[in-house]
Amino acid sequence: MSAESKGHLAAFREEIDPFVFVGGAIVTILAIGYIALNPDAAATELTNINNFLWTEFGWMFLWSMFLAVAFCVWLLVGPWGSIKLGDDDEEPEFSYFSFLAMLFSAGLSTGLVFYGPAEALFHYSSGPPFVNGEAETASIIPDAVQYTMLHWGISPWSAYLVVGLTIAYYVHRKGAPIKPSTVFAPFIGVENLDAKWVKPLDLLMVVISVGGVAVSLGFVVTQFLAGMNYNYGVQVGDLGTILVTVGLTIGFTASAALGVKRGIRRVSTFNMYLFGALLTLAFVFGPTSFLLNTGTEALGGYMNEFVSMSLFMNATNGGEWVGAWTVFYWAWWFSFAPMIGIFITRICRGRTIRQVVFAGLVGTTSASFPWFVVMGGSSLWVETQGSVELLSIVFEQGREVAAFPLFETLVPFGGVFAVAYLLLVLTFLITTVDSTTLSLAMFTTDGSEHPSTANRVIWGALVGLLSSLLLVSGGLAALKDFVVLLGFPIAFVIVLCLIGMAVEFEQHKPVLFTERYGSDTAETQDRGTVLDYFSERRPGWMRSSDD
Repeated sequence: MSAESKGHLAAFREEIDPFVFVGGAIVTILAIGYIALNPDAAATELTNINNFLWTEFGWMFLWSMFLAVAFCVWLLVGPWGSIKLGDDDEEPEFSYFSFLAMLFSAGLSTGLVFYGPAEALFHYSSGPPFVNGEAETASIIPDAVQYTMLHWGISPWSAYLVVGLTIAYYVHRKGAPIKPSTVFAPFIGVENLDAKWVKPLDLLMVVISVGGVAVSLGFVVTQFLAGMNYNYGVQVGDLGTILVTVGLTIGFTASAALGVKRGIRRVSTFNMYLFGALLTLAFVFGPTSFLLNTGTEALGGYMNEFVSMSLFMNATNGGEWVGAWTVFYWAWWFSFAPMIGIFITRICRGRTIRQVVFAGLVGTTSASFPWFVVMGGSSLWVETQGSVELLSIVFEQGREVAAFPLFETLVPFGGVFAVAYLLLVLTFLITTVDSTTLSLAMFTTDGSEHPSTANRVIWGALVGLLSSLLLVSGGLAALKDFVVLLGFPIAFVIVLCLIGMAVEFEQHKPVLFTERYGSDTAETQDRGTVLDYFSERRPGWMRSSDD
C-alpha cells in the first residue's frame, strides 16, 4: 500500500465517530436487508403501519409542514432575515447562481424528472377529493396541476430550510459541530452536543437519510432502465440492474470525492443549463397557449387555496388519498431534511438568512413550477386531445415511462429529446445523491466540514449497493412505505427547530414577545438555551425563594 493510501486511511480512521459510522451502517443494512429479503412480508407490515400513521397522525405531518412554511415566510419578510450565517464581514464562498444551482439540484431534482410528466396525469385520472372537478374531464385539468404545485412548491423547501438554518446558525455563529444533532442545540446547549447520549440521535438520522436516498436512487434507476427499454428495446436482468446502479454510484461518488467546488458545483451548473434548455424547448414546441392558460389558473388556485390544501385531511373519507400522496411526499421530504440541511449548512456560510430562504422558496420554486406546468400540462394536453393514450401507457408500464411517449408526440425531434432527458435524469441523480453522500460522510464524523474521500466513497458505495439489492428483490415499494415511517420522527424535529429558532432569533433581534434590549445586549450576548429563556420569564408564583 502506498504512503498516500495509508494517509487517506489514517485520516478516515481519525475523523469518524465509530458509534455513529459503524452503528448507522449496521442498522441501515439490517433494516433495508430485511425489506429486500422479505419484500412481501415487509410491504404488508409497513402498509399496516402507514395506515395507522395516516389515520392517527396524518395531522402531524400536515401541521409540521405548514408551520415550517409560515416560519420561512416570516424569515423572508421579517427582521430576523438580516441575521448573517457567519461573521458580519464574512463573504460567501460561492456566487449566488452557484449557490442556487447546488441547492436546486440537491433538493428535489430526481423527483422532478420522475414525477414531472406523470403526477398531474394521476390526479386527472383519480380526482383528488379536495377539488370539485370530475375525474378525466376538462374541468379538473387546472386542479391536477394545482395539486402538483402543492407537493413540489414552497412546502418541501420549508422543511429543508428549517432544519438547515437551525444547524447553520449554530455552526457558523456558535461554533457547533456540523452534524444533525445540532438541531437540538437550542435546548441542550452547544457544549453538550458531544455527549454520549446525543450520539444515538445522529445514528437515527443516518438511518433515516439512507432510506430517503435509496428511494430516490431506486426511482431514477427505474426511470433510466424504463427509458432504455421504451426507446431502444434494451432490457436488463438482475445483473444489468446491479451494473447500472453501480455505474451511477461511481458517478455520484466521484463527484462527491472531488468536493463541493470541483464536483458538485460544476455538475449542478450543467444541470441548470440542460434543465432550462429542455424546459424551453418543450414549452416552445408544446401547446404553449394551453400551458399558459392552465398554469395561470393553477397558480391562482394554489395561492388562493394554499392554507386549505395544506391542512386538508379528507377526514370524512379516512384520509387514504391524502396519505398516499401528500403524507408520503411530506415524509419523503422530511427524511431528506437532515441531509439537505447539512448540505445547506456547508454552502451557505457568509449569507444572510433571508438570502438562503429566498433561494430555497423563491428561486427553486421559480424553476420547479414552470417544469410541472410544462411537463404535466403537456401530458394532460396529449391525453385529452387523443394524440396518444398516455394514461394507458403509464398504467401498463409505470409512471417512469411517461416522459418518453410524450416527447415522441410533442416535439419534432423526440428521439434527441429523449436522450437529453435521460442525461438530465442521470446528472440530476448525481447531484442529488452526491450532495447527500457528502452529508452522510459529515454525519459520521465529529462535525468536520471536509470529510475524507474514503468516508464519502464508502457511503456512496453502501447506498448504491443497498439500492441495487432493493431493486433486484423488488423491495422498492416496501421502501417507499418505510420512508413514511422514517419521516415521522422528523415531523417532531421540525417543530422543535421552529421553537428553538424562534426563541434564539427573538433574543438576537427582539420583535415578538421580548422586551427591547439595548443593541449591544440583544446582538451579542449569549442568553443560553430555550429552557433558560423560559425559566427567566416564569411568572412570580412559579419562582422559588432562591430565584
